[in-house]
Amino acid sequence: MHFAREDFSAELSIRAYAAGEITVGQHSYRNSLILSRQGVITDWRPQRHQELTEQDFEIVESLRPEIILLGTGSGLHFPPPGITARLLGEGIGVEVMDTAAACRTYNILLSEERQVVAALLLR
Repeated sequence: MHFAREDFSAELSIRAYAAGEITVGQHSYRNSLILSRQGVITDWRPQRHQELTEQDFEIVESLRPEIILLGTGSGLHFPPPGITARLLGEGIGVEVMDTAAACRTYNILLSEERQVVAALLLR
């Protein structure tokens, strides 16, 4: 399934997503990653939603997003409440959704020049 719009072609836009693989620009990834206007962080530790900890979001916070899109794989899985509470307390919006929805939403917000970070679990 391809997500790229004809009128929006940025190096950091998500071009395609399939279970276990995401294509950003011309590069494909098979592990969890963090994606923002600043670039791609490919060594994000958690691979499944059950592994998420507050420490995993320190790097996300350092990017100073206005909103974080957390893609939790093929289904919707909320992280422990302490994670979202901490981020919300810092004034950062958090949207939790399956990874396919997070990919689509990321591209829309990126095209609107919003300060968005997508934290995407592929499993």
